[in-house]
Amino acid sequence: MPQAGSYGAQVEATERWRRFSSARVARMATTRSDGHPHLVPIVFAVAEETIFTCVDDKPKTTRRLRRLDNIAATGRVSVLVDHYEDDWSALWWIRADCTAAILDPADPLARSGLRSLAAKYPQYAGSPPPGPVVALRPTGWRSWSARQW
Repeated sequence: MPQAGSYGAQVEATERWRRFSSARVARMATTRSDGHPHLVPIVFAVAEETIFTCVDDKPKTTRRLRRLDNIAATGRVSVLVDHYEDDWSALWWIRADCTAAILDPADPLARSGLRSLAAKYPQYAGSPPPGPVVALRPTGWRSWSARQW
């Protein structure tokens, strides 16, 4: 969970973590070797203060995904969740800047991540994703809300 120094700031950090963790989809940004950004939507789950996502069976043109190559090269990603409504006073977004590791599905941390993903997404309960699993450790948080948290 994001840390904060004062009670008010801790409440805000706790609310940001709750909103981030409960989001159904996020966008994950990596950087290609040529410096260009690479942005993809992901499903994710949070466990053990780690954000998990994985390569699943949804149709893809290849299993050798650019995001995995980028993570292997830099070990860094940003993950963004946001909320939109036509009532703009309800808008908010939260970004986690993270270190990233690609895990074999047999790794104990990866298995924890896969259990968390299956608990959040029923589609994974009957057909666990084949992996690999990506473990993201937040190193910094940024957020904005039109209303006070």
